[in-house]
Amino acid sequence: MTSFADLLVPVALVAVAFVLLLGLFNMLRGGSPSRSQQLMRLRVLLQFLAIILIMGVIWWRAV
Repeated sequence: MTSFADLLVPVALVAVAFVLLLGLFNMLRGGSPSRSQQLMRLRVLLQFLAIILIMGVIWWRAV
């Protein structure tokens, strides 16, 4: 589990950062406001999943 978690946590963080940058890039270039809103909602969901994953890894390692 440790090696799997060592891989999964950075992947989750990179996914959050990627969606954040996509949303910011879309807003800066004057893209569709609904697309920016969609990307920011996806970012919030990915952040939630990343936090749950990180907390699970911390709990798993403490056991």
